[in-house]
This record gives sequence, structure tokens and C-alpha cells, in this order.
Amino acid sequence: MRRLVALSLIMLSTSALADTFRFTAIPDEDEARLVERFDKVADYLSEKTGLDVEYVPVKSYAAAVSAFRNDQVQLAWFGGLTGVQARQIVPGSKAIAQGKEDAEFKTYFIANADTGLKADQSELPDDIRGKTFTFGAKTSTSGRLMPDYYLRERFDEAPDKVFSHVGYSGDHTRTMALVESGAFDIGALNYTVWDAAVADGRVDTDKVHVIWSTPTYPDYQWTIRGDVDDHYGADTTQHVQKALLDMTDPDLLSSFPREGFIPASNEDYAPIEKVGKELGLLR
Repeated sequence: MRRLVALSLIMLSTSALADTFRFTAIPDEDEARLVERFDKVADYLSEKTGLDVEYVPVKSYAAAVSAFRNDQVQLAWFGGLTGVQARQIVPGSKAIAQGKEDAEFKTYFIANADTGLKADQSELPDDIRGKTFTFGAKTSTSGRLMPDYYLRERFDEAPDKVFSHVGYSGDHTRTMALVESGAFDIGALNYTVWDAAVADGRVDTDKVHVIWSTPTYPDYQWTIRGDVDDHYGADTTQHVQKALLDMTDPDLLSSFPREGFIPASNEDYAPIEKVGKELGLLR
């Protein structure tokens, strides 16, 4: 009997370890770019950890948090706000890595050239009042949470009192396109998306330019569920974290884009939690 029990436990352990390890990412750019990026990351993590790793695309920021909550994915590349949301919902979950840039992230406010707003100003100018404005996704840290916070700090009013119309584009690439086309006068987006688009020639800087950059704040991070070691084997969290921190392939890193990854902890995102609560986006 003891031998049969032991054998069944070994078989259960082997089966658990054979399960596919899945991860997702907030859809902050167009889907084709995300799939290209994260399929490569899945291959890399499979090679480094020995796990069968699969990338699972989602359609919205909320869907990324839901997939994490429901254990449909065990790891996620979240923004600052969505990471805090996910860790609140799934106790024991941990932020394990962030891009070197993410410890001091920032948002760019961009404007269509026809607005006449000057580039690279030291503060948000008074003459943005009355113009049209778009955030990114409603739960984006760099596309909504922090620009909302800095607008309120600057004007002591909610954004819909500052602008004639406020929209939500859904992602940073879309924000850039909407402002470039003139559909919105001004928008707020992740600075790395803008910088990469400028470097690749995907945005016409004669039609749209940066008018202001926010102070820095913590943003994107890899968050892992607290129960992965029980399901996938001891030290899985440690192995996944090491693989992320050891990522040096320029092709993989440039697709984020990040120079590399450094350790992160839940405590690093206390400022995001504080602002999220102040704006009513977190409990």
C-alpha cells in the first residue's frame, strides 16, 4: 500500500510539473507586435527554466488581471497599476522583476503641431485648457493613472474640467496615432513607446511632438502567482526570476524595449497604490 501511495504521489508530481506554464501581458501596443515579442520570450523562458511556456494574448488590461486571478496564467507583464490590482486579488503574488527603466518611468504629453503648443516645456502650459485630450487604457499606469494625477496636481481640477473632451484610446500606439492625425489635440503615453516609434520612423514628428514629461515613478513589472512552486515544483519562482534577470539578448530586450531587467518587490509599487487609492482606482 505504501509503495502504491508513493507511486501515485510521484505520478501526480510529474503530471503537475508537465503542465504548461502560461503568461500574459497588458495589451499596451498593437496585437501583432505583442505576439511577435512575447512568443520569443516564451521560447526563451522554456529554454532557461525547462518549463513548457506559452504566451496567452488578451484583449484588454482588465482581461490580463482576470486571467491572472483565474489562474489561466501564472506570470504577467503588468503595468504598475494592473500589477497592484492583481496582487491584491491573488494574495501571495509577487513582483519579481522590472525593466531597468521601470524604476524611474515617465509619461510624455504629446500635442498635434496645429495646436501651436511648444515642445519640451518645463510644466504643462495653461493653454492646454479647452483642447481635446486622450488617455490610453483606463487602467494604464503611464497612459491614465499618472497623467491624471499630474493634471490634477497642476490645475487642481479633474481632466474633464480642464479639457473640452476627454477620451480613452485603449493603448499607447493608438494614442500616438490619434494625436498625430489631429483626432485629439493632446495625449499622454508611455515614453518608451514614443521613443521607439521615433527611432523606427513610425511617427511623423513634424505633425506631433512632446510638450511635457512627467516626474518619474515606478511602472511595469513581472508578477508571478504565489502558488507556482506548489504546482510546478520547488524553486519555480526563483528559476523564472533568474531567467528574466539573465535576459541579455538584444533582440528580446529591444522588443520591450528595455536595457535589461532588475529585481523588483511589491513594496516598490507603494507609490502607485497610494495614487490609485486617491483616484478611486484601487480599494
